[in-house]
Amino acid sequence: MFVVLQKLRYFVAGRTALMHVTTMNLKEETVATLKRFDIGEKFSYLPVLPKASVLIPLFVRGGQLHTLLTLRSKELRTGAGEVCFPGGKRDPSDRDDVDTALREAQEEIGLPPDQVEVVCTLFPVFSKRGLLVSPVVGFIEETFTPTPNPSEVSAVFAVPLDFFTREKDHYVTHGVAGMTGPLHSFYFRDPSSGNQYHIFGLTAMLATLVAVLALKKKPQFDVGFDLLDPLAFFKKILHKRLSKL
Repeated sequence: MFVVLQKLRYFVAGRTALMHVTTMNLKEETVATLKRFDIGEKFSYLPVLPKASVLIPLFVRGGQLHTLLTLRSKELRTGAGEVCFPGGKRDPSDRDDVDTALREAQEEIGLPPDQVEVVCTLFPVFSKRGLLVSPVVGFIEETFTPTPNPSEVSAVFAVPLDFFTREKDHYVTHGVAGMTGPLHSFYFRDPSSGNQYHIFGLTAMLATLVAVLALKKKPQFDVGFDLLDPLAFFKKILHKRLSKL
């Protein structure tokens, strides 16, 4: 009996060590992949515009990349009850886009800035409210437990990144006023709570974009941008919007 227990302990320890190595390898590979899309100073020439940032938090669970999303409080004046990434408007005290994203994530879901490994800042995009939004991608620990600020967030949930590349539960609308290209929409049922969430608009587009870049995987649907050169596409859209200001 003792020998059997010892073998079982070795098996569990070995499996745990293997999962840790797999997690580290996946994380390191993803970080290296996403860093290639960091914009750096490529958009420093842009005029001064109302700015905002969102944090796209990634983590590895069960050998898969996941991201965290929030459900905005129904008491908010704008975007009430919508699904989004943690984020918000630039504050005068923020040093840059990364600072904004980290501050907002701490205020909304209790994520300490020093627990985020910032990977990159992706191409800025315009929101429906005319804000220039910078997506900041960072890794967090799987063990992080959100503490939502009830005045801003009513729920926090995790979604496998691969979900945003699958046709199942994906819907698309074309010809939406003010939108260039398809408007993506997903319906996700959270297995831990049983709640269903509607992910659409800018949030759906950013989630799809990060999934495509991080997983290096072609989605089962038309994303509406060049998979080989997404920067050129988003730069074109950005300049088109700027020309109308």
